[in-house]
Amino acid sequence: MKTIFPASALLLLASCTTVITPATLATTFYPKTSVGLLEISSFDVYKEGETLHALLSGLKSEHDKTQTVRYLQSNDYGKHWSSPVDVENTFAPVLAARGNDVQLAANRQNVVAIWQTQGEIPNSGALISVYSHDAGKTWQTGKNPAVDNAGDQSHADLIADKKGNFHAVWLADPEENGYQSLRYARSMDNGENWQLPSKLDDSSCSCCWNTLAVSPNNELHVLYRDMNPRDMTLLSSNDNGQNWQSKKTVGEFDWHFDGCPHVGGGIAFDENNDFYASIWTGEASKSGLYTVNSVTNSPVKISKNATHSDIVVLENRVIVVWDEMSKDGTGIFFAESTDKGTTWTTPRRLSANSTNSTHPRIVASENNALILWTEKQPKQASQWAMTWLE
Repeated sequence: MKTIFPASALLLLASCTTVITPATLATTFYPKTSVGLLEISSFDVYKEGETLHALLSGLKSEHDKTQTVRYLQSNDYGKHWSSPVDVENTFAPVLAARGNDVQLAANRQNVVAIWQTQGEIPNSGALISVYSHDAGKTWQTGKNPAVDNAGDQSHADLIADKKGNFHAVWLADPEENGYQSLRYARSMDNGENWQLPSKLDDSSCSCCWNTLAVSPNNELHVLYRDMNPRDMTLLSSNDNGQNWQSKKTVGEFDWHFDGCPHVGGGIAFDENNDFYASIWTGEASKSGLYTVNSVTNSPVKISKNATHSDIVVLENRVIVVWDEMSKDGTGIFFAESTDKGTTWTTPRRLSANSTNSTHPRIVASENNALILWTEKQPKQASQWAMTWLE
């Protein structure tokens, strides 16, 4: 049964509450007023045409420890944000954190979101799916793409293809071999229902996020961390998710590890359908962040101390962004390439010193790129932060 959330809990998206003017490099903006949450636990951002859709979860106050999920959008690359809409649900509490973030995707007036909920066992639970057919003004509860509301499903990702279909991947309960499996499902009615899920890999890493991408020729791709070895792997489908090609290792480091690294990767495509990925390995002799692309197919090391990353392809540039430990605290850094990832500029820091800034995301803006992350300053709650590359 569909659940329509009360109109009294919803705000119109027409009014803008914050004006942010892009400035020089490394000027950071905190759209706290737009979000209206005391502390940000998780977020996702999705670019559709010239519209940015954002989904955030966090605490409203120090006295309320239940995570609230809010949706907002920008039609000018993050300079203005709409008033937030509470995406309420009647299910279990939200179980979201950086690396296991709330997720959303959009196609015209249709917006779909998924996240993990808290089950009976601590730090585990089933997915919940919600959808909007009016650009985020009102929301309804959809079916769980994983079907099993009593299971454990985490580290989801969501994307919409050029035909308007929505695709989801996630990690599911351990299989008979004891490993988590990578699952996939598709919705052809804008998130109201999901087709029966399929198993893409029955032995994937159990704690690293998965990344979906659609190439210009409308092929579907998922980047994830395999089990043995723990290298990043790419699966692709050219028939709308019905069949998947044999998996390909993206950066062969032959990393064998019995534990949870909690680090996924980023992937993007250029106009020629060539892919570019940002990947991390913990292999002792090679540890660090690398970029790999299908043009040269040779990993290029970006930083030894970097971990969480994202990547974007612009007209003549590839930009990678990451977080990295330093003597000045965990910071957000970036580098760019103008020769298809063969060489890279010297890394530059974006976030302020003496902060804990983590898990950056990057999207193409009007003339360049917008980078977003969560940042915790001393004695303050974690906030949503962003800056533009000029």
